[in-house]
Amino acid sequence: MVQKYQSPVRVYKYPFELVMAAYEKRFPTCPEIPVFLGSEILHESRSDDGAIHIIERSCKLNVDAPRLLKKIAGVEYVFFIQKNTVNWKERTLRIEAYNETFANRVVVLETCSYSVHPENEEWTCFEQSASLDIKSFFGFESTVEKIAMKQYTSNIKRGKEVIEHYLKELISQGITFIPRWTPPPVCGQKDEQTLAVGHDADDVPLESGAHGTTKEQTGSSCPPAEAVSPDADKLDADYIERYLGQLTPMQESCLIRLRQWLQETHKGKIPKDEHILRFLRARDFNIDKAREMLCQSLSWRKQYQVDYILQSWRPPALLEEYYTGGWHYQDKDGRPLYILRLGQMDTKGLVKALGEESLLRHVLSINEEGQKRCEENTNIFGRPITSWTCLVDLEGLNMRHLWRPGVKALLRIIEVVEDNYPETLGRLLIVRAPRVFPVLWTLVSPFINENTRQKFLIYSGNNYQGPGGLVDYVDKDVIPDFLGGDCMCTVPEGGLVPKSLYQTEEEPENSDHIRLWTETIYHSASVLKGAPHEVVVEILEGESVITWDFDILKGDVVFSLFHSKRAPETSHKEATLPNTSAAGDNMQLIDKTWVLGVDYSRMESPLVCREGESIQGSHVTRWPGFYILQWKMHGPLPCSGTSLPRVDDVLASLQVSSHKCKLIYYYEVLASKDFRGSMSSLESCNSGFSQLSGATTSSSQSQSSSRLSR
Repeated sequence: MVQKYQSPVRVYKYPFELVMAAYEKRFPTCPEIPVFLGSEILHESRSDDGAIHIIERSCKLNVDAPRLLKKIAGVEYVFFIQKNTVNWKERTLRIEAYNETFANRVVVLETCSYSVHPENEEWTCFEQSASLDIKSFFGFESTVEKIAMKQYTSNIKRGKEVIEHYLKELISQGITFIPRWTPPPVCGQKDEQTLAVGHDADDVPLESGAHGTTKEQTGSSCPPAEAVSPDADKLDADYIERYLGQLTPMQESCLIRLRQWLQETHKGKIPKDEHILRFLRARDFNIDKAREMLCQSLSWRKQYQVDYILQSWRPPALLEEYYTGGWHYQDKDGRPLYILRLGQMDTKGLVKALGEESLLRHVLSINEEGQKRCEENTNIFGRPITSWTCLVDLEGLNMRHLWRPGVKALLRIIEVVEDNYPETLGRLLIVRAPRVFPVLWTLVSPFINENTRQKFLIYSGNNYQGPGGLVDYVDKDVIPDFLGGDCMCTVPEGGLVPKSLYQTEEEPENSDHIRLWTETIYHSASVLKGAPHEVVVEILEGESVITWDFDILKGDVVFSLFHSKRAPETSHKEATLPNTSAAGDNMQLIDKTWVLGVDYSRMESPLVCREGESIQGSHVTRWPGFYILQWKMHGPLPCSGTSLPRVDDVLASLQVSSHKCKLIYYYEVLASKDFRGSMSSLESCNSGFSQLSGATTSSSQSQSSSRLSR
């Protein structure tokens, strides 16, 4: 398996020329990097005007590997070839390195670049990427991979420290400014770009080189104008440390790579970086597993409009009176503090009076509010706050709380929260746990992620008082009065919900499925083998615009758009899953007797849509008639994924003989003049992540043929 690394943008707050002078001090040897034993110039050339300087070196490295492995391999040192191209005119340095030793067994490729900061020409950016592919190594492939990755990551941040060391050395020598390159005084010479006044390249003691494994982690070739902005295409290392916390180089790489994948497949709807990071942490920074979990969550948010819950959800008066939970300042670490007096809550009464859906909506709104408060506290305290603390008071917990439908609803809510809000709980403090608590814990704990369970602290009786109790985690002046503190707490005291407020037998919700927003604008559909899903749109006049927005939840499909003058006959076929409301329906419209090019014609080229992708597009109609949107299964095994199957998919496969793909979709017909800026056009289409997204940009659309953004 190919191991990859992508650095964030690292910034030196020094001019490019000064950074290059510091970089040059690394050659031919560098005592600051013990593994770098020396280098030898193989080739060197300059352009006629001195603006381009190319150096190719052979770099000798002492790899920290077991003696036995070195003996088996028959080598004591390894050699890398490094090509450095410095462009004084553009003020850039590009470094390309690859291994010469064992080149037929191991392939190491690295690219680094220095460039001027896009927003401050007196600063320098650095960025690097690398890949490692071990084809064969005497049966020690796994060992070599671990050694290589360990040594690579250990040298990454060391590279930045070395550059900073030599910058300080230059400054101590009184060298604080090096003039920029300027073209030689040749008459008629053209200036392709506006250049600041500078110096000739020969005046600068710089050869532009660095060996392939020392990984300069400094600055970075800042991408286009937004490189260091949190909402930009690339992440700045200082931004990561300030808003996301301390990450290892490989954790930074995982975040950047997953973020890049989302930018390519979910344009205009990228979650905030802290949200992406939560999913990576929940899956121990396994990119494939985190990507699957995150994509399912994003589709869930989109389908049920969770992004708008803080604006749209208003808890019923009964819930505000009897739901014994609320926000209460923060803990000692700056995390928002949520207090839940579960022992005083009539869970049975709330379920019977309001139903599971209202309780779930309320819990989701609490989680959305928690994320918002984390962002606010991050700005207030000047350090990353990405989770909150929950203080649960169990005084009053009894067998009434073990009412089976209530526990069942609790487990469903826990499942939804675990799947869509991972790593948001920083600490759970459970106080005054009664004797009945172990029974409830036995029922609930199997549904809670192991990482989450490790954050639980449980106190029975009055053990929460004094050293080792709440005072270790919450300031004394914040401890609520009902727990012996001096702070008045506004969390409702709860009580029994009057039975007169219970729903009648005709009113209860479907107890087997939490429906959330049943009026979602998105439709769910199943694409079966040999049975595409099709939707017909009747256009009465030309120059209308058909827009669509769909997410592939499972499998790979091919999307097409057709036109026919004949009205197709509906062939409705329900999905064979037991819960058809969750699986969606399968609709076939194009008759098998129809001939393409005679009875109907293709309006858009087929588009292969992969699992997890989000697709938006539009088509400006030329003629009236019937336009058919079609999703058809792609490939012989479209539903096979790289990750482990989900439980519901395994159960479905036992009952469905053929493979199945799933998607959610939305479409709308607009007058051509109303297309731009429409609330439901691709500039918003009710699928932007208002709560999870930073500022995003929408893709522009085509006129006569659709442009699909992934």
